[in-house]
Amino acid sequence: MDLALQRVSSFPSARITSSSGGLPVEISLIAQLGVGGGDALVRSAGALQRGHADYIDALDEPSARIGAMNLDKGDATSLYTFTVGAGGHPFHRHAGHRVFTAISGSGGAELRFSSAPDSDVAADPQAFVRALRKVNIPPDCLFTVRFGGGTWHQFLPRRRDAGHPALFALSCHTNELGGELPEALRARVLDNAADIPSLTETLPDAVQRLLERLDPAEIDTVELALHAAPRSLTERACALARTLVGRVRSRVAGWRAPVGFQAHADVAAKVRALAAAPAGSLLHEQLLFPGVHEDAFELTLPSGELDAASPDDVLAGVLEGFLARRPAGVAALMALRNVLVAPLKLRTSPMGCPVSSLLATNPPERYANRFPVLAQRRDPDGRRVQVLLGADDRHLRFRTCVAVERLADRRLRITLATRVHCLNRFGRLYLSAIDHVHRSYVSPALLVPAVAHARAVLRPSASPRAVA
Repeated sequence: MDLALQRVSSFPSARITSSSGGLPVEISLIAQLGVGGGDALVRSAGALQRGHADYIDALDEPSARIGAMNLDKGDATSLYTFTVGAGGHPFHRHAGHRVFTAISGSGGAELRFSSAPDSDVAADPQAFVRALRKVNIPPDCLFTVRFGGGTWHQFLPRRRDAGHPALFALSCHTNELGGELPEALRARVLDNAADIPSLTETLPDAVQRLLERLDPAEIDTVELALHAAPRSLTERACALARTLVGRVRSRVAGWRAPVGFQAHADVAAKVRALAAAPAGSLLHEQLLFPGVHEDAFELTLPSGELDAASPDDVLAGVLEGFLARRPAGVAALMALRNVLVAPLKLRTSPMGCPVSSLLATNPPERYANRFPVLAQRRDPDGRRVQVLLGADDRHLRFRTCVAVERLADRRLRITLATRVHCLNRFGRLYLSAIDHVHRSYVSPALLVPAVAHARAVLRPSASPRAVA
């Protein structure tokens, strides 16, 4: 087949006019990955896709809905990922408009489209073939596709016998309610329970049998390429290198377990240093000696945050958070400290000292029948609740007050205040050595994830958040 070659200075693109008067199909090449990068990306992204809560494998198109509609806010868009493997997937269509960005496998991808009117196809299945067009995508390429509802389409690897996946895509359904949806399907969409298979209509058997006898060389084709002209010697050499390296990189990608990370810097959970513990704190009744060390920190959550939770509930969640979400950096510092002080027979703990007594086995009291504390207090109006933690050692004694208060404007104030009394010269040297790190890092690092834990357990409908 002869090619009408054209050099372009921007994104190589193809535009296929709709035979039924609908929106055209528009495809653009954006960039090319490193050699063999397509297969590796499809495999690794596909592994993460399989771990998603909304993963579904049907119609040879594994997919996951990663963004649902929010009709209460007037948003009818949805976001999906989907994969097309080495066998391709069947011809199908959707009622609504589609826009997606994809990465082709290391063997390239073939995109087929037909927009023949249903009436013409019903009268003569050959009408589907006459409207059929295909676009070839090079290996390891980032590309975009946009087409209107009702457009029949099929995606395949360019060589079905080479073992390369066709593509991995991020697809936007610009209006999940768009197009002529059957009533049962519309009801499912309105319930926010749709998925790619339920929104898919496959090709009638008569037309499918016709396509199975079709010679691909008889389909009008647009070849898109970057860096080398289609079917040139350079392009063929590059394609061979990509297909060989792609197999290797795909295997290497398969050795790594699918894993991702999430960290959240929460501006609503910003820690502020205080000059002293708040008035009425249990700490003001402890270690009443001259020259004691004292630091205090507060974290204030805005009104509307945990409004349904009582201060008791929030304090229990924070104390649980100290145990459940131990910052790795603080744990590492404590491990080092434990090794250094072991010869001196000082008290050791895997937790940061301000809250380490939460691991005590024989406490004077237990808060919420769970957490070991030295004392606890609840204001008569129930707006503030606080507990006292602490321990005595050979060189110093410390007391920590953890308090939760519901302010008049409905904000929640969580405070962590610590007082230390040194018993001897070594205690004063020890405290002098750790004072800066304790004030600038340890206490704030303990408070933030503990509050994040309380927010997570007291807002079960909220998305989980990880705090570094």
